[in-house]
Amino acid sequence: MRVVVLGAGVIGVTSAWFLARAGFEVTVIERAPEVARETSYANGGQISVCHAEPWANPKAPFKALQWLAEEDAPLLFRPRLDPAQWRWGLAFLRECTAARTRRNLQALVRLGLYSRATLQELRQALGLTYDASTVGILHYYTDPAEFEAAIPAAALMNEVGLDRQVKTAAECIAIEPALAASRRPIVGGTYTPSDESGDARKFTDALAVHCEQLGVQFRYGAVLQGVEHEGGRITAVRLQEGEAIERLQADAFVVCLGSYSPLHLAPLGIHLNIYPAKGYSATIPVRPGQAAPTVSLTDDGAKLVFSRLGERLRVAGTAEFNGYNLELNPVRCRALIERTREIFPDAADYDAAEFWCGLRPATPSNLPYIGRTRYANLYLNTGHGTLGWTEACGSGLAIADIVAGRVPEVDFPFQVSGG
Repeated sequence: MRVVVLGAGVIGVTSAWFLARAGFEVTVIERAPEVARETSYANGGQISVCHAEPWANPKAPFKALQWLAEEDAPLLFRPRLDPAQWRWGLAFLRECTAARTRRNLQALVRLGLYSRATLQELRQALGLTYDASTVGILHYYTDPAEFEAAIPAAALMNEVGLDRQVKTAAECIAIEPALAASRRPIVGGTYTPSDESGDARKFTDALAVHCEQLGVQFRYGAVLQGVEHEGGRITAVRLQEGEAIERLQADAFVVCLGSYSPLHLAPLGIHLNIYPAKGYSATIPVRPGQAAPTVSLTDDGAKLVFSRLGERLRVAGTAEFNGYNLELNPVRCRALIERTREIFPDAADYDAAEFWCGLRPATPSNLPYIGRTRYANLYLNTGHGTLGWTEACGSGLAIADIVAGRVPEVDFPFQVSGG
């Protein structure tokens, strides 16, 4: 059985690996010249089950209104004459009830735990190297009210099986001594010792090599021009490489196109509520003797994450809802560095920072689309938002099971998406 995977980010490549391991003949279509050159290129680096609290929660609407006029706000909503943006926003508000927040959080934790365990097994089996760190993730807080509000969410995550521990300020500094230099006092935190970090692009590069050894074919520079269907099935995809147009046929197709998934599926009558949330990152060299953190961290007040990737410090975060715009906003770039300097004054060579932005495929609930569609041979693995790296291996294994006609082992609301 021949399967075409559309997209070669971390989600597409993990899907390809598990499909090939299950015995399928796999071809991956990618418009970039290599894997992981878009949203997976320079993300925050965290495998963070502890980050599963949905954006949509009872406090979110008030915070979003507060941030509307702040150019460097953690969440920046730029209203556009875009029906998709407003549909997404209204659905987001519906997800902000306490009951829906609880349901979504539990589902995300279960998928995250399953995915992290799958990643660990895969890393050991294949000997993958990608600047992995397995010393946990520490959420720290500089605002007492935000710290107190985080404690119930941590307790709920513990109920689902995550080891998220509440820590005092002194305990946070003992876990990550670099926090002692912070110009803002740390008031407390939560620590998840089983979470990890690592370079998603390096991981995807390494796994793609193993995919090729299993017979997976990668078609780079191939731009998807359309999807053909007949009788309730997808018959082919149309690809453009240079001036040439080709029809590529297969028995099944898996869509892993991130923020671009809705654009390609709308002509088929499949309407996914995914909107691009532009995230920023700075990759900063760490020189010998500098006091850079070694534990991966989350700054909940500024909505930033910090990951040590060898001799680099990756700082990432913020969400800008501004369509498919990929321009770097200098104000938001400066905000990354200013907040990092404030917490870690002597951590890295800030003047040598390299900035990047990518479009994270956000759903209103934060739950990704994983499963079947109303077309018998068309499948989805997309819409992972900020948790693509965290959920990649678990959702890749799950979609391979679904294509093979098996029930995935993880308890997650897999779905049929029809319209």
